[in-house]
Amino acid sequence: MTRLNGKTAVITGGATGIGLASAKRFVEEGAFVFIFGRRQDALDAALAELGPNARAVQGSVTDEADLDRLYAAVKEERGTLDIVFANAGTGSMAKLGDLTAAHIDETFTTNVKGTIFTIQKALPLMREGGSIILTGSSAGTTGAPAMTAYSASKAAVRNLARTWAEDLKGTGIRVNVLSPGAVATELAVAALGDEGVKAYGAMTGFQRMGEASEQAAAAAFLASDDSSFMTASEVAVDGGLAQL
Repeated sequence: MTRLNGKTAVITGGATGIGLASAKRFVEEGAFVFIFGRRQDALDAALAELGPNARAVQGSVTDEADLDRLYAAVKEERGTLDIVFANAGTGSMAKLGDLTAAHIDETFTTNVKGTIFTIQKALPLMREGGSIILTGSSAGTTGAPAMTAYSASKAAVRNLARTWAEDLKGTGIRVNVLSPGAVATELAVAALGDEGVKAYGAMTGFQRMGEASEQAAAAAFLASDDSSFMTASEVAVDGGLAQL
């Protein structure tokens, strides 16, 4: 498929997991992709897999200056931007009673503030027909044990899409949420542990964890013109986790 021919995309958190799988899918479908992440070694490894139609910019979504550098690089090489996949996020476990201000600040600074500025700083480069994709989570709908801050932050991300769809009326830019569930990414394993990952997999309708490539397929749909009449929507690619 070549649904993304000629399009330019930015993917934050693009060096590993869902971000890298989506970058691969976008390139396969004809896009030129900028991946953005904190670890230079991971970015370098990702570029080796992605080939000549990809670039990497090192930085954090929590640092506005880093985001400015990202979009300056996009503008210099490509001029305009068609797709932004705000995928960078973080999460760790802390039960009610054990929550700290530092834990809450870290989660919301990355997942909410980082998402807001990732998109706000991209808008001057985006044109009619552009697609914004935000990474939500089944936890934003159902909640999750010992994941107070993470679940609340992803519920906030879901509402950002609803609000921004109103703000973007008349621009021709659409904004939607991709909400994974039980996906065995590095972040999920670190946050839940091996036993937690197995338990979440058992809760899906397929009795298994999802693959990052399955999320990437949905992201490519949302990035393409095939989703041209969708905005403010949430696409749950969670094996039924938030639905059953």
